Amino acid sequence: MKLLLLLVPCLLLATQPAAAQKYRTAAGLRSDGNNYGLTIQQLILPKTTLEGLGMFGVRERSATVLAERHFGILGPSLNYYFGAGAHVGNHKDDGTFWGFDGMIGAEYKIAFIPLVISLDFKPTIEFGSADWNRFPTAFSIRYIFIKQKKTGIFRIFDKR
Repeated sequence: MKLLLLLVPCLLLATQPAAAQKYRTAAGLRSDGNNYGLTIQQLILPKTTLEGLGMFGVRERSATVLAERHFGILGPSLNYYFGAGAHVGNHKDDGTFWGFDGMIGAEYKIAFIPLVISLDFKPTIEFGSADWNRFPTAFSIRYIFIKQKKTGIFRIFDKR
């Protein structure tokens, strides 16, 4: 009987879809060592975010928009994600440039405080720039402004 009492909640939890992240809106700082800037992520669909980046360097400025799909690793606090998007910018020597971006990374929601840290790899293809491609990795820290809504006990009472 004790085994049954332990198995039922476990089975209920195991059959529910895993949440891919614990927030709806988060914003913060991002750095790849050469460029620094702002990042904001907004949940637009279940497990899918739009991320906007505003990056500033010594000789250039750029803006990027990415659509990203998130997948839980060992629960909703640790995720990996991938996505794609585009950017536009201005370089002091070369003028205006634009291009396409890929993105793959991992993020961790720090327990008990509203912060998310992430590390990602964002290869780009450039047009109108002296560089035709780039392969930066970056670190981000974001503050969670809007949390993901919690649902019923063991998700039994979800209204989906």
